[in-house]
Order: sequence, then structure tokens, then C-alpha cells
Amino acid sequence: MTTTTQDWAGLAGRLEAAISPTAPAIAITFSAAPIEGVAPFDAPMPAPSPDGRTGRVAAGCVFWMHGTDRTFSTVAEDHGNCSVGSWTHGFIPLEEAATRGDVGALMESGWVTMEMVPHIPTVQEKPGAVTYGPLAETPVDPDVVLIRLTAKSLMVLSDALPGLKIEGKPQCHIVAMAKEHGEVAASVGCALSRVRTEMPSTDHTCAIPASRLTEVVEAIERTAETDAIVARYAAEDAARFR
Repeated sequence: MTTTTQDWAGLAGRLEAAISPTAPAIAITFSAAPIEGVAPFDAPMPAPSPDGRTGRVAAGCVFWMHGTDRTFSTVAEDHGNCSVGSWTHGFIPLEEAATRGDVGALMESGWVTMEMVPHIPTVQEKPGAVTYGPLAETPVDPDVVLIRLTAKSLMVLSDALPGLKIEGKPQCHIVAMAKEHGEVAASVGCALSRVRTEMPSTDHTCAIPASRLTEVVEAIERTAETDAIVARYAAEDAARFR
């Protein structure tokens, strides 16, 4: 029995037609407990690192890659290998993340500093579960819609949403921006996430508050239509030079 209030499949189709993402849009849902009827992510846990970290994937952002194919639920332990993502998603407090070896390595390298930490958005309430899956198949109303973009599709999105925030490291904090602050936030990615997800170097990401998806899709459609007119003109004009 569905508990959705929106035509998410229809919105997913319109979004993908207008902006041509590099992968299907995914739904991200935070909940107090795993959603009934949604299977858990069941990859095996590898041996822990020397500081005790392990998880079902190298980092929570890896679930973005799997979520384009199927819907599944995750719990805190599944995200445990990446202390940064566990912190930004509200699973662990900063005090705990700071004691872990991966955060220590990032601090030692200078990749992140304590001065940066207070400015990184995080999910405020600890979730019991986070569900990922194709937006077109979401069984419940999600909190965040995440898409992967080419430079051209990011161009369209930026034109459609003046003042769009384009963020950097850590990449996962755009999910918290969308969930907690209702902001559409794009990201150029980060070295930590790109290696762990094996995301193509040409991809960017964008997190959209699900509650704003209709207005965002409408704005993108208007912009894409205008861009198509300009592209046709430019192609015709450039033909004289061939």
C-alpha cells in the first residue's frame, strides 16, 4: 500500500527529460525506523579498520550509486566506515567522529580543518534508517531528491535557479542542506567521495528538497525550453562557418 502524496514517477520523468542527468534521480528518505516492506541493504561487512570502522559500503555516498537500481534501507552501522558521512547524516555526534582514524587522517592532511567544521551542514535528528532508491519507484514521500549532472545540465539548473549554491567538500553535506534548510544545493564533489563511489570525474551532484521538486522541475523545464531555442539559433548561425 503506497503512502505517497505526489506523482513521483511523473516528476522523475519530467526532471530527467528536461535536464538529462547522468543517472536516474534517487529518493532519499530519513525515518525513525526502516520502512515496512523495504529490504535492507545486505552486502557483507568487511573486516574493520585498525580504529574499528566498518560498514556495508566504503561511505554513505556509495549508496547513491546503488540507489539508481533498486530501493533499500540502511541503518547507522551500514554507514559506519565513513565518519564524515556518518556525522553529516546525523548518525554520530562530532565528538565521536573526531576520535576516528579517518577523520584524523583528513585533519592531518589539511583537507579539512576545525575552522571549517562549524560551517558544514548536518542532519539534526538522528535517523533510525535512511532509505535510497529510484525516485520513480519510491514507496513513500522522500525528504531529498539527488541527481547526478553533466556540466551542461548544471548550467541549465543554475540558470533555472538564480543563486543556486554550488558546494564542495564534503560532498555529502548537500543532503543535509536540502533536508534541514530546504535549499537546492549542487556540488562539485570531493576527493573522498569520488574515490569511494568511483563516480565519473565529469559528474556533479545536486540535492533537491523533495517538497520543492515540483517548482524546481517547472523552472528547469522553462529554462531548458529557452536554451533549446538559443541552441537552434546558434547552430544555424554557426553553419556558415563549416
